[in-house]
Amino acid sequence: MMRRILLVTLALTAAVATACSSDDPPAADGNLPDGKALLQDAAASTADITSAHFTLAVNGEIPGLSVKRAEGDLTREGGGGGAAKGTVSMDLMGSLFEGEFVLVDDSLHIKGPTGGYTELPASMVRSLYDPAAILDPEKGIANVMKSVTDPRTEGAEDVDGVSTYRVTGRVTKDVVSTLVPGIDSDVDITFWLRQDDGHQPVKASVKVPKGTVDVTLSDIDKQVEITAPQ
Repeated sequence: MMRRILLVTLALTAAVATACSSDDPPAADGNLPDGKALLQDAAASTADITSAHFTLAVNGEIPGLSVKRAEGDLTREGGGGGAAKGTVSMDLMGSLFEGEFVLVDDSLHIKGPTGGYTELPASMVRSLYDPAAILDPEKGIANVMKSVTDPRTEGAEDVDGVSTYRVTGRVTKDVVSTLVPGIDSDVDITFWLRQDDGHQPVKASVKVPKGTVDVTLSDIDKQVEITAPQ
């Protein structure tokens, strides 16, 4: 008799558990913060960033964007459009160019594998891709985050050892093209935002028909000094 009662009890418990699990969403989904609120916080905190280390990687082909990869440091100081320095790989008149760049005081200094730096007008690089624009509150990442429609927090994951929330949404071409030239249609975008206060962006990925453009930020507000090479 006791064995029969035990079996009935176990069966009822299993039935109740199955019914509950089929109707209730996973606990993790219920614990994720609202995507719109995350982006609002992230946009506000990003607008106050004065310097950062960045990487940009273009995966695929994007007409109008000749840069393939860039990495370096950014600061909002150093001229009207800010300053940047680092390395770049880009398509230059049909050939792959790899070298170093310094963008400061409205001048671009660029250096190939051999020789010294050559000075060019800053307008030249800004017509191709302006890395200093990443931190510009009016046309950089902060502005893009403010303009995302239908934001949704899809999960929590680590990016380069940082705990983040993954937030997806959509952005119009007019907004995103100030950050990524060559985009001629509205795009899907994904942000990985820090889980701690401020929710500053760790990574952003713009999805285009023939690839993605990925931007990462680190070393937020570290001291960066960028001067023209001698």
